[in-house]
Amino acid sequence: MNLPAARIGDPVEAIDTPALVVDLDALERNVARMAAYAREHGMKLRPHAKTHKSAAVARLQLEAGAVGVCVQKPSEAEALAAQGVSDLYISNEVVDAAKLAQVAALAGRVRLAIAVDSALGVDRLAQALRAQGTMLDVFVEVDVGHGRCGVAPTAAGALAHQVVSHGLRFAGLQAYHGRAQHLRLPAERDSAIRHAVALARAAQASVTAAGIACPLVTGAGTGTFVHESMSGLYGELQSGSYVFMDRDYADNQATPHAPAFEHALFVKSQVMSAGTSHVVVDAGHKAHAIDSGLPRIWGHELDFVNGGDEHGILRRRAAGATLPALGETVWLVPGHCDPTVNLHDHYVVVRGGLASGRVEAVWPVDARGCMR
Repeated sequence: MNLPAARIGDPVEAIDTPALVVDLDALERNVARMAAYAREHGMKLRPHAKTHKSAAVARLQLEAGAVGVCVQKPSEAEALAAQGVSDLYISNEVVDAAKLAQVAALAGRVRLAIAVDSALGVDRLAQALRAQGTMLDVFVEVDVGHGRCGVAPTAAGALAHQVVSHGLRFAGLQAYHGRAQHLRLPAERDSAIRHAVALARAAQASVTAAGIACPLVTGAGTGTFVHESMSGLYGELQSGSYVFMDRDYADNQATPHAPAFEHALFVKSQVMSAGTSHVVVDAGHKAHAIDSGLPRIWGHELDFVNGGDEHGILRRRAAGATLPALGETVWLVPGHCDPTVNLHDHYVVVRGGLASGRVEAVWPVDARGCMR
């Protein structure tokens, strides 16, 4: 494992580059704003920890009022549980018998939930839990427009019945619409979630028609949580990226009445080469993910141009823009926070701002590389 890029007490300028840096003041404001929104609207908050993969960030969210966190993989759940996070929801399907044995064992140590969308998945989950003598909560995932995992709404009742018939705890419906998160206009996101809500209501009706109570509908993301919270159907929000607010989410036109979240995650880079029409920084693909586009340059009217694994090319956006000098620090706002975090071993956590702050902590990315 690489050594951290800084030590506690170091000034910001001493942080080696490239480094994944958290503005702790902004992070804490983001956590507080989402927690306040959930409280004010009578919603449970279960943030998605695949964003940050960090027990330290999860603890901040839990201390602010979150009921637990979501993860996507059993190995993520294991990594966070090992650091004391004790209420976890694997909001994804697991059908491999060996992984389900791991899930069943973990259910004996923490409060755990999991999503299902197939009869095979339910059968194998029940078998694994019987073998371990453990229990967990089971959510039936419904496809509400993403076109990824999930059963059709009309099939939700039959699958919930299978869950109950195995003696498992049916906890409700997983209804997340990922495609809606980055529709740029609020009206577009509202329309997509209205359709998702209609499908989730149909799934809920299918469950109740099977004679089974549906305690909870859970879902929502950073782009749409206002719409789910106003639906009268959802009882829990799973937003994750709000803690860091990457460039892609910031490109959305703001939803009226939504809390304002700040950029809190940056890649510190340094100008390593300078020409007359461009400069090159030392942070390429290996320092930030580009699946959702290239990073934004913080505080400069410059464009980031793809320079490969180790290099980022910066060009003027307008003729009068000033290029940073050789050796100067350049702060990048990643296009997509989740996979960017997964590229780093540590967060360098700064208190007091990017200009004159100091390193308050170095947090490991506890669930880095947990893809299984």
